[in-house]
Amino acid sequence: MNDQLHARSLTLLSGLENNLAPIAIWWMTVVALAAALRVAVSPLASVGPASIAPYLLLVCAPAASFLLALRWFADGPVMPQPSLRLARVGRWRDVPRAEAERHRLYGTSGIMVSLLIGMLMNVPVRAAEYLVTMPAIPPHVPGWLGVLHQAMTLDVVILSSLYVVAFAMALRRAPIFPRFLLFVWLVDVCAQLLIAQAVMATAVPANVAASLHELLQGNITKVAISVSLWLPYLLLSTRVNVTFRHRVPR
Repeated sequence: MNDQLHARSLTLLSGLENNLAPIAIWWMTVVALAAALRVAVSPLASVGPASIAPYLLLVCAPAASFLLALRWFADGPVMPQPSLRLARVGRWRDVPRAEAERHRLYGTSGIMVSLLIGMLMNVPVRAAEYLVTMPAIPPHVPGWLGVLHQAMTLDVVILSSLYVVAFAMALRRAPIFPRFLLFVWLVDVCAQLLIAQAVMATAVPANVAASLHELLQGNITKVAISVSLWLPYLLLSTRVNVTFRHRVPR
């Protein structure tokens, strides 16, 4: 059974690695069409730069970040290990990179593939939530709506870009991937809190405030679930430690 699961993970991993460019093209095409439809049906929108710019960022920023990160971390396995270890749980022995690469658990297959897919799927899920909840707006809108729209646009653009960078780092086996993913989780939670603080400081209608609270609370809950599921794995997994930290159990 374990061999079958591992074989399936290798198939999924190979599919990801062999279709990186099509994934980026698919993303840009589908989101561009969805964004065009959102602008077309939005009752508040007058087509112009103010209406289109957020959607251009939504389409282009994650794709550009993804392609750039693949180039930045193309030599991930040979990048130097961090000088300061943050993951100190367990008993481990540092080994040379060549020895780590010969270990039977070296690589991003196995359960690691589920984490890779989860990070990648985070991007279309966030985009869908944004397109459903945020209408295209004209240049002149109530202050609370302008603040809300800008905050939610920055949130989806920045966090989507960070998650695809983390995905690329993991795929390329860059040593700083585990701590970078922890950083992204922290940014994600802080972003939800900052959005709530910024919008609530305006004269936001009560019904909008209630819906916004539910959305932001849901985002924080999703991050909390991800942390509870994956942080122990990132700390204790032999595969993660061999692949990204070049150390094996004592």
